[in-house]
Amino acid sequence: MTSRKSATGTTAANSRNAKPIRVGVIGVGRGSNFASSATDLVGLKLVAICDSWEEKLKEAGKRYGVATYADYDKFLEHDMDAVVLANYFHEHAPFAIKALAAGKHVMSECSCNGTLAEGVALCRAVEKSGKTYMLAENYPYTQFHMEMRRLYRTGELGRVTYAEGEYNHPMEPVGLKQLSPGLNHWRNWLPSTYYCTHALAPLMYITNTMPQKINGLSIVAPEVTQSLPRVNDPGSVILCRMDNGAVFRLFGLWLPGHSNWTRVHGTKGAMETTRGPGYFGPGQVRVWHDDWLREPGQPAERTYVPDWPEHADLANRAGHGGGDFWTSFEFANAIRSGKPPYLDVYRGVAMSSVGILAWKSALKDGAPFDVPDFSKESSRKAFANDHWSPFPSHAAPGQPPPSIRGKITPDRAVVAQARAEWARDGYTGA
Repeated sequence: MTSRKSATGTTAANSRNAKPIRVGVIGVGRGSNFASSATDLVGLKLVAICDSWEEKLKEAGKRYGVATYADYDKFLEHDMDAVVLANYFHEHAPFAIKALAAGKHVMSECSCNGTLAEGVALCRAVEKSGKTYMLAENYPYTQFHMEMRRLYRTGELGRVTYAEGEYNHPMEPVGLKQLSPGLNHWRNWLPSTYYCTHALAPLMYITNTMPQKINGLSIVAPEVTQSLPRVNDPGSVILCRMDNGAVFRLFGLWLPGHSNWTRVHGTKGAMETTRGPGYFGPGQVRVWHDDWLREPGQPAERTYVPDWPEHADLANRAGHGGGDFWTSFEFANAIRSGKPPYLDVYRGVAMSSVGILAWKSALKDGAPFDVPDFSKESSRKAFANDHWSPFPSHAAPGQPPPSIRGKITPDRAVVAQARAEWARDGYTGA
């Protein structure tokens, strides 16, 4: 396949010829994907890893042949250019701020901030440091989402008016417990709206819009949660009013019925990913137009498997539908060019804050909440002391519950069974 220049104007071949960017990764679980992708193919070189789970850390250190650290402050003293954060979902901002202050570029996986105050602090830290910050949200970088972005930018669909994003990823109870060992593990407390970036990021990437107002509703399903030591709800719906007036609907998170789907309606037509089995379905794009809006010679409907815009060989070998290659690739290009990546700190914090604000809305049965413009100090400063959070590590008087049912105590027998399963997997904590 002929390689075209990316949005940053840098190709993978150019990255291989440049001096590699020395990178350290925190988190040897999910972080192993980033450690493996830090190669000359994207212009990154893994030099250090960090994790508090020392047994797993030693294994990873031998596997990659790099320095290992159980202490994050010592890790930041290592001679490196950038840090990739793949630690717990709600703990990224403090680690990112420390890394930025230490003169490192930062890529953060999945969520930027666990509170609105952290979002404000992170934006300020990026501005003060002058370093590159990127949210490693991989879902925009599937071949069908990249194709939908390309198609939208041609103007064929007109201006977006309505869009839907679904990321609903159910698992059998045993698998869910294995993913979240310990009663205070973040997954057991995660409000149903918080994990919204997989659904929202592709829509923002395709249409280049930003969220301005949020309504959220949480879904209670005791039949789904009763065999788990979880104290949260399994699903939610979020409505986002975007800055161009469009409305986006987001659905997730682990209700029965796997769904990973994107649809965009414009003033001239519509497009969607086709539904199907598997993590990303069959990977097709469907485009359709009403008869009275069709251009001469334009088909009423077409469905096709899109090509990658470039680097198909590398993307096809990467995880998450190619997204694990593209996030590392775009991060390296942003550092070299000095130009912020699309998923910069302002878009990343806005997306992450949608989940927080939607939870505030859900606890008020769908009341609307405004999303601040995190790129403007005048808009964000009102949230600089907003530490509202349901996670145990943020416990304080007046903090919210992780379920619209209030504070939940899991059944004793369920907890005992979970602890026995965690012990068999090597986890002996609370």
